[in-house]
Amino acid sequence: MQIVKNIREWRYAGTAAAFAACFGAGFLLTGARVGGVASFADISAAGAVGLPWSAAVFIGSLVRSIIGGSVGHNIVKLSSLALIVIIKMFLEPKSDPKLSGINTAVSVFVSGAAVSAVIGELVKKLLFYGFYGGIAGYTAYSAAKLITGLRRERSADLSGAGGLSCSVVYIMTAASLCSVELPAVNIGVIFCAAVTLTGAYFYKQTGGVLCGALSVCGAFLSSPTAGMSLVLLPAAGLLTGYMHDRKPQTAALFFTGVNFVLTVLTGVTFARAESMIDIICGALLFIPVSGRFSDKWIRTGGEGEKMLPEVINARMGFLSDTVLELRRESEHISDMISQRRNESFEIEENSQAVCSGCYRRPFCWRSDKGNTYRGFRRLAEMTEFAAESFPEELADCLKKKELLDAFAESSREKAAAKLMDMRFSESRDLLHEQMKITEELVRSAGERLDVRYSESVSRSIRTKLEKFGLAPSQVIAYYNSRNRLLTEIYFPADCAPEDGRRVCDLIADELRLKMGCTEPVRTGREVRIRVFEKPRCTMEVCASSTCADGSGQSGDNHTVFTDGAEAGYVVLSDGMGTGSSASAESSMVVSLFRRLVSSGVDFRSAIKLINSVMVTKSGEENFATLDALRIDLDDCGLTVIKSGAAATLIRHRGSVLKITAPTFPIGIYEQSEVFTRECSFEEGDIVIMFSDGVSEGAYPFIKELLLGGDDLRLMVNEICRKAPVFNPNIHADDVTVIGVKVTA
Repeated sequence: MQIVKNIREWRYAGTAAAFAACFGAGFLLTGARVGGVASFADISAAGAVGLPWSAAVFIGSLVRSIIGGSVGHNIVKLSSLALIVIIKMFLEPKSDPKLSGINTAVSVFVSGAAVSAVIGELVKKLLFYGFYGGIAGYTAYSAAKLITGLRRERSADLSGAGGLSCSVVYIMTAASLCSVELPAVNIGVIFCAAVTLTGAYFYKQTGGVLCGALSVCGAFLSSPTAGMSLVLLPAAGLLTGYMHDRKPQTAALFFTGVNFVLTVLTGVTFARAESMIDIICGALLFIPVSGRFSDKWIRTGGEGEKMLPEVINARMGFLSDTVLELRRESEHISDMISQRRNESFEIEENSQAVCSGCYRRPFCWRSDKGNTYRGFRRLAEMTEFAAESFPEELADCLKKKELLDAFAESSREKAAAKLMDMRFSESRDLLHEQMKITEELVRSAGERLDVRYSESVSRSIRTKLEKFGLAPSQVIAYYNSRNRLLTEIYFPADCAPEDGRRVCDLIADELRLKMGCTEPVRTGREVRIRVFEKPRCTMEVCASSTCADGSGQSGDNHTVFTDGAEAGYVVLSDGMGTGSSASAESSMVVSLFRRLVSSGVDFRSAIKLINSVMVTKSGEENFATLDALRIDLDDCGLTVIKSGAAATLIRHRGSVLKITAPTFPIGIYEQSEVFTRECSFEEGDIVIMFSDGVSEGAYPFIKELLLGGDDLRLMVNEICRKAPVFNPNIHADDVTVIGVKVTA
């Protein structure tokens, strides 16, 4: 077992396995035949894969030809393989299916034409090698397209053009394997039977019929005898599709029995009797394969599956736009109300009330409009109203007392309106901010997710949990854009497990995968536990903290968690002041951020919601900083998030980057300020984040530590221990230092 473990941990184990597989393909397929001529499967395989692997196929074919003494017979094939390798060395770029197909077709045609010219049969065989090269080239193109999809999407797309490519590759593989001569068994029939049974079991009747029909097509290309031995496979696949909800052993037994009954009913021949042995072997092969098979590697998205997210996105987008329009109208009305008592409006209103019945109005507002308007404006600016201070521009006015009374009343109304506006302006701003948050939440909920739902995995997880006494209300299993399995399990609040680890262990045992889980997220009626296939990277986090002088409790709080989808978070908050009150503020910020993000809220919207809570929770001034790291655990992407926090230092490729953000802490202002920055980050890089108890004078010392070693625990302890030395202030502050490193 130790030897096997060492082989698996060997750095080049994957490369060696791929080289061996390509060598085996070249060795095995060299003697295969399709349609009465030599199979081009090995040539297409060499054209589809990259340079090292195409050389492995060539070596395998050459070794087989030398051992069998058929180098001369296979000279066209060997020269085609050699030419493919040479072209890949000099001309062909990586991962281009079209050029792979062209390379293969040209190599076959040129090699065949050259050999035909040497033996004097150029005219006779030129058309044949053109057709042969075209078929081999298209097969290589299909295989290269399939390999490219597996490399980029980590799954095979069976919908649309991807399904055509997979069908071509499968038919040629089945045809080539059926023609391989082995004693006692036909590996092609075994392969076709196992694939048809797998398709029927996991994709029901449709999968069984399609896989069976393609298998028969491939078998007939190999030989009529092989085709007749599998002609009933589609019917057996159709009937076995009804057994998709039974155990794999039951489905395999049923599949074998159906094939036997159909063989007897249609007349037993020696070839058909021999094929039953191969079908039994295929059914036996299916049993262990079914435990390892996962729809993770297969994509069969239909038009309906594609349209449903679009419909949800459109409806959520429309709802978000509606909230946006309501917010804008509310802001517009607020602006109108706040400007309602401006100077022009006041002058016009009072002139209408006082001057409308005066016979001098035409003279005052037409002939002497300038003086009249200046006088009214001086009245509007007055704070005390007396006859002695009446504007001289209105000395001839017949209604001085009425004007003084009208503007005095307007002044009182303006004072009252200003007082009310001051009282409610913060509430209005907060309301508009909360409407904006609602708009963002609705829009983000409607964004199309790049995921693939897995009905079979969801069903198997539910069955496993119910078997062990757990009763989920809903199980949703899907694959994300990185092809990692994510599962969301919802339980009624009254019968939910206290911890997600038991659920995680049961799912890991059922799927035979390394799984992790988030802590349960609770609402009033439901509890959600997210279980996920572990990502490529993990976070190593070390923290150290000290309390300020005379304080028994630190005002800093931090947490480390994953959202269960793709990202890990490290969050640090520093409350205002020191002691228990500061600790309560920072603890609230940290816990709310963790709960909201774990529930699926975008971190920007989460910070805005927390800010609203901090602003409105009491009449006292309460605020806290927020310093967070968001690390994509699939590709090491790093996002620095700050609201009023101290600087962050990042060691990347031998240099140290300092990131600061001139933003306000959470809870000071109705509209939150969030600073975000995407940073380059790799395995082995280190991030140091700290509270404002670490002064800027310590930065050179921290930089020296970062460049001097990789011991994360030593770094944070040293920074925390020596922070008071670099602090020029008389009053010490709480100190928290966190170091973060990503490892694979």
